[in-house]
Amino acid sequence: MFNVAIDGPAGAGKSTIAKAAAKAFGFIYVDTGALYRTIALNAVREGIIDDTEKIIASLSSIEVNLGFDFDGTQCVYLNGSDVSAFIRTPEISMGASKVSAIPEVRAYLLDLQRNIAKENNVIMDGRDIATVVLPDAQCKIFLFASPERRAERRYKELVEKGEMVSFDDVLKDVNQRDYQDSHREIAPLKPTDDSIMADTSDLTLEESIDLIINTIKEKLQ
Repeated sequence: MFNVAIDGPAGAGKSTIAKAAAKAFGFIYVDTGALYRTIALNAVREGIIDDTEKIIASLSSIEVNLGFDFDGTQCVYLNGSDVSAFIRTPEISMGASKVSAIPEVRAYLLDLQRNIAKENNVIMDGRDIATVVLPDAQCKIFLFASPERRAERRYKELVEKGEMVSFDDVLKDVNQRDYQDSHREIAPLKPTDDSIMADTSDLTLEESIDLIINTIKEKLQ
């Protein structure tokens, strides 16, 4: 199986770009962030997002799964219910950063991610795919953009959804998420020595997708 690991900070466009690249190659796309967001969603719903011990205890009573529809689009399920539409809010984003710093949460999700990659050609994105989840991936990419550009993209996305947010608050969230992800003790966000660095700050979405597709093509040869 051919595995592509794409890591990078929040708002770098990993999901959109990885999804498009997976479709181009006929690979399965795995958004690992959705898994952490789902655990965060459960914690927020139960009112335990700030209680690490209760989050750990909750893992024994929840079931998180990925599903793929006919065109390879990923859906994420919490206890059998599709929660894909509920995990993209700023609150859940920050919650995901919190739960992803918990070793027990990472261990809970690790086998699920690796088993998918063993059985399929995948493009998997997240924070620690190349460093921890798929260290033997044939193609490792670290996708990033400036905090301001990422906040700009996120702000536009939220406004288009009708949410009342300010750019300054979105930028603050981006910077806080970057700090949490890069300074956590367990699997901090960082490129590997053999990661290909891809800066999309000054690229359009189409140019970013082309960059990643061409990078993968070179590794497939």
